[in-house]
Amino acid sequence: MTTFSDPRKALSAIFAALLTMSSAALADDVQDAAKLLKSGQPQQALERVNKVLAAKPKDAQARFLKGLIFAEQGSTKDATDVFLQLTKDYPDLPEPYNNLAVIYASQGQYDKARSALEQSIRTHPSYATAYENLGDVYAKLASQAYDKALQIDSSNPAAKNKLALVRELVGGNAPAATAVATAKPPVVVAAAPTLTPAPAAKEPAKVEPAKVEPVKPAVVAAVEPKPAPAPEKPAASPNADILETVNGWAKAWSAKNVDAYLAYYGKDFKAPGGESRADWEKARRARISAPKSIAVKVEAPKVSLSGDSQASVTFRQGYQSDVVKSAVTTKTLVLTRTDGRWVIQQERVGN
Repeated sequence: MTTFSDPRKALSAIFAALLTMSSAALADDVQDAAKLLKSGQPQQALERVNKVLAAKPKDAQARFLKGLIFAEQGSTKDATDVFLQLTKDYPDLPEPYNNLAVIYASQGQYDKARSALEQSIRTHPSYATAYENLGDVYAKLASQAYDKALQIDSSNPAAKNKLALVRELVGGNAPAATAVATAKPPVVVAAAPTLTPAPAAKEPAKVEPAKVEPVKPAVVAAVEPKPAPAPEKPAASPNADILETVNGWAKAWSAKNVDAYLAYYGKDFKAPGGESRADWEKARRARISAPKSIAVKVEAPKVSLSGDSQASVTFRQGYQSDVVKSAVTTKTLVLTRTDGRWVIQQERVGN
């Protein structure tokens, strides 16, 4: 489990992931950089990463690793700049927001850490690391509030008990008035973008079909008249076809039917952050397979047509799983009509 109290374990996961996800052309340099950083040679690792970025300045993996190197060297400002720029260039990636939160927390800026983690969760509602770190940040904020309460009224037994409980969660045995101010929050670094593999989904238990007794047909004495032919259904409007596509996409996601879910995306789908289609599909399979249950709702959809073959749908997306209790985001799907059906060409989170 990756938490604010186990940085080394988190770093090990990062390095293992980075070693398998670099581009083919520059794989050796990224691998070597990760190995050098893991072995305690951050300066040599930085030189290798800069070599990769000289050839491929937009490479998210190399830039993320550079932020980790700066953090390891204690160059907090440089690491912050790297992660901030990643959130601007790749706003759909949750990990840079999480790492910014870690830096803010290490500086005692828990309000800023909370905001960064909430943005990470809005980007990807199923990002468990951000939820866990957010819980730690809330605990730190609670500790500060109870400290303040005791400074005002040192005889408050409820505040003393609650402060003791919070300290048990976040650690630290300093006096009440200075515990938060003097405690140094451990640093946790999240895995690189889309690299953390999810556990394989458990095979669902087999359910035996219920036995149904055959029903004897009833004897009909009179001949029933033939029903009148049903009126022909009017042709579906483009908006109805588009909404049917969006609702089908949400149902496939809710059913954890990854193949059906991915079939709603066109061949020319633009993956977020310039990620390759193969890497994006691999990440989506992992995220959808990890939870035991998922429920996705499409609320208040608004369809905007652009000609006969392009449309966009903006709606409130409700997401719930056994890991995430409830998360609501605004999402826009850009669709194109290809071979007689609507497919997703692009998706955006936020207004």
